[in-house]
Amino acid sequence: MFGDCISVPLKERELYRYNRVWIPDNEEVWQSAEITKNYKAGDRFLHVQLEDGTELSYPVDPAALPPLRNPDILVGENDLTALSYLHEPAVLHNLKIRFVESKLIYTYSGIILVAINPYKQLPIYGDAIIHAYSGQNMGDMDPHIFAVAEEAYKQMARNNKNQSIIVSGESGAGKTVSARYTMRYFATVSKSSSNAHVEDKVLASNPITEAVGNAKTTRNDNSSRFGKYTEISFDQNYQIIGANMRTYLLEKSRVVFQSENERNYHIFYQLCASAMQPEYEHLKLGSAEEFNYTRMGGSTVIEGIDDRANMVETQKTFDLLGLKGDFQMDVFKMLAAILHLGNVEIAAVGDERSSISVEDKHLNIFCELLGLNCDKVARWLCHRKIVTTSETVTKPMTRAQAANARDALAKKIYSHLFDFIVERINQALQFPGKQHTFIGVLDIYGFETFDVNSFEQFCINYANEKLQQQFNLHVFKLEQEEYMKEDIPWTLIDFYDNQPVIDLIEAKMGILELLDEECLLPHGKDENWLQKLYNNFVNKNSLFEKPRMSNTSFIIQHFADKVEYKCEGFLEKNRDTVHEVLIEILKESKFHLCANFFQDSPVSVSPFSSTINIKSARPVLKSPNKQLRMTVGSKFRNSLSLLMVTLNATTPHYVRCIKPNDEKLPFEFDSKRVAQQLRACGVLETIRISAQSYPSRWTYIEFFSRYSILMTQQELSINDKKQICKIVLQRLIQDHNQYQFGRTKIFFRAGQVAYLEKLRSDKLRHACILIQKRVRGWLQRRRFLSMRRAALTVQQYFRGQRTVRQAITARNLKQTWAAIIIQKYCRGYLVRRLCQLIHVAAVTIQAYTRGFLARKKYRKMREEQKAVVLQKYARAWLARRRFQNIRRFVLNIQLSYRVQQLQKKIEEQSRENHGLLERLTSLASAHMSDVDTIQKLESELEKLTAQKRTCEEKGKKYREDSEQVNYCHVILEKNFQNQKQDYEKEIELFKGEIKVLKEEKTQLQQQIQQEIIIQDGLKMEVGQLKKQAEKIPELQKEIELLQTQKLDVEKQAHSQKRELREKMSEVTKQLLESYDFEDVRSRLSTEDLEHLNEDGELWFAYEGLKKATRVLESHFQSQKEIYEKEIEGLNFKVEHLSQDINHLQKLFREENDINDGIRLEVSRLTSENLVIPDLKQQVAELENQKLDLENRLQEQTIKMKGNGPTEVPSLSVIKRQDFLSILRTTEAQNEIDIKDKESLKDTIQGIEGLSNGLMQDEVQDEVQSKIKQVTTRLAVENMDLEEKLDMKDRIIKKLEDQIKTLTKTIEKAEAHAPTVPKEYIGMMEYKKEDEERIIQNLILDLKPRGVVVNMIPGLPAHILFMCVRYADYLNDPDMLKSFMNVTIDGIKQVVKEHSEDFEMLSFWLSNTYYFLNCLKQYSGEEEFMKYNTPRQNKNCLKHFDLSEYRQILSDLAIRIYHQFIIVMENNIQHMIVPGMLEYESLQGISGLKPTGFRKRSSSIDDTDTYTMTSILQQLSYFYSTMCQNGLDSELLKQAVKQLFFLIGAVTLNSLFLRKDMCSCRKGMQIRCNISYLEEWLKDKNLQSSNAKETLEPLSQAAWLLQVKKITDDDAKEICEHCTSLSTVQIVKILNSYTPIDDFEKRVTPSFVRKVQAMLNNREDVPQLMLDTKHLFQVTFPFSPSPHALELIQVPSSFKLGFLTRV
Repeated sequence: MFGDCISVPLKERELYRYNRVWIPDNEEVWQSAEITKNYKAGDRFLHVQLEDGTELSYPVDPAALPPLRNPDILVGENDLTALSYLHEPAVLHNLKIRFVESKLIYTYSGIILVAINPYKQLPIYGDAIIHAYSGQNMGDMDPHIFAVAEEAYKQMARNNKNQSIIVSGESGAGKTVSARYTMRYFATVSKSSSNAHVEDKVLASNPITEAVGNAKTTRNDNSSRFGKYTEISFDQNYQIIGANMRTYLLEKSRVVFQSENERNYHIFYQLCASAMQPEYEHLKLGSAEEFNYTRMGGSTVIEGIDDRANMVETQKTFDLLGLKGDFQMDVFKMLAAILHLGNVEIAAVGDERSSISVEDKHLNIFCELLGLNCDKVARWLCHRKIVTTSETVTKPMTRAQAANARDALAKKIYSHLFDFIVERINQALQFPGKQHTFIGVLDIYGFETFDVNSFEQFCINYANEKLQQQFNLHVFKLEQEEYMKEDIPWTLIDFYDNQPVIDLIEAKMGILELLDEECLLPHGKDENWLQKLYNNFVNKNSLFEKPRMSNTSFIIQHFADKVEYKCEGFLEKNRDTVHEVLIEILKESKFHLCANFFQDSPVSVSPFSSTINIKSARPVLKSPNKQLRMTVGSKFRNSLSLLMVTLNATTPHYVRCIKPNDEKLPFEFDSKRVAQQLRACGVLETIRISAQSYPSRWTYIEFFSRYSILMTQQELSINDKKQICKIVLQRLIQDHNQYQFGRTKIFFRAGQVAYLEKLRSDKLRHACILIQKRVRGWLQRRRFLSMRRAALTVQQYFRGQRTVRQAITARNLKQTWAAIIIQKYCRGYLVRRLCQLIHVAAVTIQAYTRGFLARKKYRKMREEQKAVVLQKYARAWLARRRFQNIRRFVLNIQLSYRVQQLQKKIEEQSRENHGLLERLTSLASAHMSDVDTIQKLESELEKLTAQKRTCEEKGKKYREDSEQVNYCHVILEKNFQNQKQDYEKEIELFKGEIKVLKEEKTQLQQQIQQEIIIQDGLKMEVGQLKKQAEKIPELQKEIELLQTQKLDVEKQAHSQKRELREKMSEVTKQLLESYDFEDVRSRLSTEDLEHLNEDGELWFAYEGLKKATRVLESHFQSQKEIYEKEIEGLNFKVEHLSQDINHLQKLFREENDINDGIRLEVSRLTSENLVIPDLKQQVAELENQKLDLENRLQEQTIKMKGNGPTEVPSLSVIKRQDFLSILRTTEAQNEIDIKDKESLKDTIQGIEGLSNGLMQDEVQDEVQSKIKQVTTRLAVENMDLEEKLDMKDRIIKKLEDQIKTLTKTIEKAEAHAPTVPKEYIGMMEYKKEDEERIIQNLILDLKPRGVVVNMIPGLPAHILFMCVRYADYLNDPDMLKSFMNVTIDGIKQVVKEHSEDFEMLSFWLSNTYYFLNCLKQYSGEEEFMKYNTPRQNKNCLKHFDLSEYRQILSDLAIRIYHQFIIVMENNIQHMIVPGMLEYESLQGISGLKPTGFRKRSSSIDDTDTYTMTSILQQLSYFYSTMCQNGLDSELLKQAVKQLFFLIGAVTLNSLFLRKDMCSCRKGMQIRCNISYLEEWLKDKNLQSSNAKETLEPLSQAAWLLQVKKITDDDAKEICEHCTSLSTVQIVKILNSYTPIDDFEKRVTPSFVRKVQAMLNNREDVPQLMLDTKHLFQVTFPFSPSPHALELIQVPSSFKLGFLTRV
């Protein structure tokens, strides 16, 4: 193996100085050792120390030294090709570190994804992980099966080329799961828009194929026993439209034979587990232990697997694919028949024969299920037919031969059934459209070698040889493309070509052809075929060997290892034949499915037979013999050739699954087993090819960032980074053959990156030593200065003490002592004197103070005593009053309760009476039946007495003859006496019951008499009600009088209308004829003439008339209030009337419809009464306008001199007379309306009297007819009143138009008169036909940037609400409803058209919010009005409640907000990871490490990458836009909180999936970026938005990367601090922690386990990824608008000139 030793150039032998190497080890394959003595050229031994401390002298060859170990910084890399030393021990160690310590199961090895089975469920396959990998480059994230799937999908979409994902590995390595996750990824990211659920169907095919094709083996509980290639088809939009499945080499022998601790296919056990269910009873199955084919392995149950639940799941997937119950039951019948066939007993008849009983239970069930002839099957299972040219011979078979025939038949049936199920799955996944591209997923067995290898292993290893050849060529091609792209001189790389092995197997006269040739011979044997192999290949082909100790085996040297195959069974498995007679019997089956399986030329119905039309570069070998092509080996070779053609026409992606140990223990790494599989799957071959050239490749930016520490200041002063890298490398590495400069990368030979890392670590170590030297010197100097100062201080005190001692004598000491004594006594006297004075003063003060306090306390006690007495009496009085109130309340409650109890007793008494009647009838019937029974008993008694007499007579006759007869007679007599006594007792019982029934009957009769008395009382009351009903004719007469009065009123109204019309027409004619238009035209200016209308009439000014209307408003208001009071009174009466009618409904439930009609008519009348005050108000307005107009006309006549002074006064006189006549008519009409109102009141009173009379009447027919007459008359009257009101409206409109004409003429004539400013009331007048123009100009065509400048926020919303107020003012529901609907539709349309425009969404979110607030603010509801000004309260809506529209607008605002958030997230999401994680803003904090094949960026200049500044600028843009559009501050805070949550979640999710980012330096960078975000919040005054809290998980993750992770205290601190992170997330970060430099330490697995144990008690969600799609609940707070509606003006830019402010 190439990894055992490496040849080392002389210049690189200096690396073998105090370095670490790998030496072979029997248990761990390779063992790490550190060189303890410098190696010199020519040394035969290498002095090393093992990791356990053992020192060793390892013999070495100077030309081939042990492989060097990579620097610690390179250990645990995502890509094995990033390692500086590429060899087997480095690969094994890197995989072990990632798998065992970091708990990472995926690793790249160039173009291969190595997947190690963890034997444990991991939280890395959720939808959040899928979305995290979707759209990402392959090298940007941690290795994952989803990354390979995304790369395949992306290349398919980018290049329009078909892709293949080849998943291979040993049994139990996780191939099936990896392929399943790949298909799930495609189904998630490429969901079709149709409702066909194609993705679900594609995924549903997996459980079915696993049920019929997977089984438990010693290595795997769910081992795929067949190869599968699934083509997932995509359309032009790259959405899944269907799929097609091809299978290879099903292990049919498992149907009839399983090794120990293995099982048959899962479907058999699922079927047996469900055998007791009713739908499977006809299959006559039992438990799996009852059948030979399922109990052979001795393990019928898998721990943790519920076969019955899996059966339900299998049926569900069948249903999902459209394979319904009939199809499923046919399949289950075939499976059950196979199980019963295996239980058929074959008995030996001598040595040469065997037989099967026709009465065999399982044989009969088998034939019954498949519709076969039982006799034929029993015969031909034990016999075979031999056909020769001259005769046909039937030959019996031995018991072993018959058993083989039975098993062959079972295998054949199951094989056909498996192919049929796959075919039907393909039909279900058929797609109608045309396939644009496809991605194939190949789940195929890896290289296999066992103790005994047979035909199956031979085919599997043959397939792996073909796949390895294709893989080698693809790797070689990629290497060549990489070199050519980078302009590197291409040198031929030697790689292992396994074409000779393939030729040995499939070439002409190869192993397979010789096998087929032997199968054609009638007496062909395995030994003959093996001898041919020996003759053809032994000593002639180096890849074929003959074992020394065996003559029944042969050895082939495969690319992975030597494999010894045992020839026994090769011919039989290759033939795969069943006796023809049995086939003919199956063809005659009455079961259609079984018969179709064995037809001569079955027609394939698969729609995918021609989906691939690819020409092979190499023609497939075809055999001239038809029978030879039908062998298993030929079929497999042809299908394998077709597979290779398909793979060669696609872009392949490789997944190699590795089984870490044979015991299925989670995260246990067996180095021997892993090394064996790495050699077998081609991973080491890929590394060997890469290692031969330039395996390490760095971009110029990565090299500059990593090794800038090795550069001089002069080199760093150059601007071109590429040139700097070239100069530095030429200085550091003298041998230019060790590296090459490409266009975007630098290529290094093996070991050069390690050499550069050594230089870098030496430079850092030297810098650290220099820093340590300076720091230690500074510390020592500081310590010396401190000690020097301390010494000087000690010396100072010591010298002072010595001077004092020298100066003091004995005399001085005595004098000093005497002075001290004198001072002591003097000071004592003074202090005692002062103390006495203070004591006397204190005692005096205390005496006076205590006296004062005692007197004060005495006075207070007296006052409190009096207060207590008062309180006593007051509380007693209050208590008595409270008691009386409570007693009254209790008495009332008791009274009401007793009344209720009495009512209940009356109801219960009536129920009891009814029950007693029923019971009486039942007892009477029972009495009759009892009498009948008594009569029957009497008749039986008479019969018995007669029998007794006859018996006595017979006894006398036969007494003398026999004593035995006498004895019997005595017995009979006793029995008779006993029966008689029993009957007598029964009769007495019946008599007692009859007496009881008679007593109950008497009681019931008494109760019935009482009820009769009560009914008589009710009849009396009914008679009184009939008398009261006689009053109805009087009420009818009153109604007729009201009708006559109404007719008179109508006639007067009609006559007055005619007079009013005639007079109005005369007045208009006189005005038009008498006025001199030419004279007026001559007085007007040119500007005034422009205001002429189409008819040529002058429009007179209207302002003067408005003044008059304002003066009269107060008068109209007072009249309006009077009429409203009257209407309220009428309404009260109507309500009272409705209450009476409700009471009538309780008495007469059949009158509901009539009473409802009365209420409707009354409500109509009241609504019509509301019109009367409006008519009065309009008439008063006309009168005032007329007076004002006459005054103005008089003034005008005075001013007009010389222009016909007599005509104008005459005109005014005519006008005055006409208007006086109009006024009289209107006043008369007003009086008539008042009379109508009074008549209506009388009518209502009459109806009330009628209803009161009806309350006491029970004659329903008369009441019904009278009320119907009243209602019909009222309806006719209402119609007439409506017509009258319409006529009045038309007259008023004509008068208003004429008044407008006159007032405008006067205003033009009085141009010199001063104008009065308008007073607005906050409404926009518009016409209904202008609605579309309003929506178009104000909503659809409005640009936000032209509105937000110098205008109030939400201006369009305020304008829309002013239009709503106008519709409300007109009291026009249709107009209001139409305007609200078109407004909402317009907002929806503009949001839909600009669904990706952030500014437009922000603008209309703000306006929708303001519009909603206006509807609330002016709704008239108290909760919203309390924030209004008095003026705003006057502007509230008067007539309509728009709460329903408020709800619709609220829902619309929520939809806009969600779309608004989505747009913001889409604009910023692509910046988050580059800005928060990848960009490094801190000086000296570089986290770049060597990258492998998967992450080779071609970018040289990094100026276009996103930075933290980019994120802050985008946030500022969002903030400024929202502020400009006037978005409410609360909504703005909620949006910012949502954005910050997205930033934190995306960054943290990316951190979880990127091991290269989990370092201390990256934690510092993240913490710095978070501080930038917090500073931005503070700058924008958004601290109260709670956005900072959403970054807490990310902040804790950054802290976790920086904190020390060694001791128990560190673990405890981590558990206490990381409260926002789940246990899974904390463990993931600790496992992914990656040191950047040598002085950083890795997190030990023991520390991770310690933290995990401390966190076990924490209850959190076991979820790794944060949900980036999570939306916080949005709330729209009510914020009243401070802007007065009457002050709002419409800008000209809105193009709303057709609107008029009111």
